[in-house]
Amino acid sequence: MAIKHEIRDNEIFVFGSNKAGKHGLGTALTARMKYGAEMGQGFGLQGQSLAIPVKDEQLKLLPLEEIKTYVDLFIDFAKTNFDKRFFVTPVGTALGEYRAQDIAPLFKGVSDNCRLPPEWEEILKAE
Repeated sequence: MAIKHEIRDNEIFVFGSNKAGKHGLGTALTARMKYGAEMGQGFGLQGQSLAIPVKDEQLKLLPLEEIKTYVDLFIDFAKTNFDKRFFVTPVGTALGEYRAQDIAPLFKGVSDNCRLPPEWEEILKAE
């Protein structure tokens, strides 16, 4: 999901990461280069970005159940930080990982201050 405007002070770029915090490809690289993601930090708020791990320290795909744990922590964080807007990128799907149909349901129940990829919104509406 491309961000079509500059991130404002209250906006957060949410991206898929790995537990080692090696932000070298895709949206993780964008987060590091533009939104303050820090090398070595694989989860959580970093500058104007927030990492959700989808891979382990060896860059192997995490099981959906483990990704769900991190997504739930993100959802709780977003709900308690309603003054911020979260732009969620296609976490876990962009680099040939899981299908959108696998990941989108993990984000069921996100608060209104989160913008999901349009394809995910369609999947969630159909459930």
